[in-house]
Amino acid sequence: MIGEELLAVAEAAARAAASELLTHQDEAHSSVESKSTPTDPVSAADLAAESAIRAVLAEQRPDDAILGEEGDDSPGTSGLRWVVDPLDGTVNYLYGIPQWCVSVACEGQVGVIFDPLGDELFSVIVGQRPLLNGEPIAPSGCERVDRALVATGFGYDPAVRLGQGAIVAELLGHVRDIRRGGSAALDLAWTAAGRYDAYFERGVQAWDTAAGLLICEAAGLSTRTLDPSGAQGAGVLVAAPQMIDQLFELVAAA
Repeated sequence: MIGEELLAVAEAAARAAASELLTHQDEAHSSVESKSTPTDPVSAADLAAESAIRAVLAEQRPDDAILGEEGDDSPGTSGLRWVVDPLDGTVNYLYGIPQWCVSVACEGQVGVIFDPLGDELFSVIVGQRPLLNGEPIAPSGCERVDRALVATGFGYDPAVRLGQGAIVAELLGHVRDIRRGGSAALDLAWTAAGRYDAYFERGVQAWDTAAGLLICEAAGLSTRTLDPSGAQGAGVLVAAPQMIDQLFELVAAA
């Protein structure tokens, strides 16, 4: 079946990227440049990891399009497009904080998020249950905002972070607590697996969320799009259907 074939490709691509990242980790600090701001880093490891993903896709899915964080968009003729983040959580990776991953998705088809340090592979074929290392996962079941452990993230631009901080300051009085891990893709995967009750963030890009949103939606969670606010770009909110509207009111109005 096409879903199983695509999932095998996604896993192979994610594992190839992870191998590069693990190989380069000790020297990662010595080969860092900046992208959008001085605090938005890209390392040689990012570039090597995306090259590894593209090599797998070129060999196994040469007619598909590719959208990657570090490389140019590659057009395709098959009608399928891969959206890849070779290293989500770059700052964590550079500092040796074990919360980073590889995210690979084929839009509308399959998604994989691989945490090589934890040896955890989250995966989904659209229309089927999401899995963690081959076993089904499920959300926490939390339906009340005041009991919710909510994950979020912050952008690299100081002006963006100020707006995000104001939203978090307001939200803290309404929820159980807030967590900020540093990898949007893992935040989404962990929400689908019940380690968080909800997740929101503005300023995320397609490669940050493509696989994670497929996994969360397959787990039965609801999603909302957050409009831009001030210096913050558009974003996403994920939570149980029973509380997403209330959470949306809290984070969308800010």
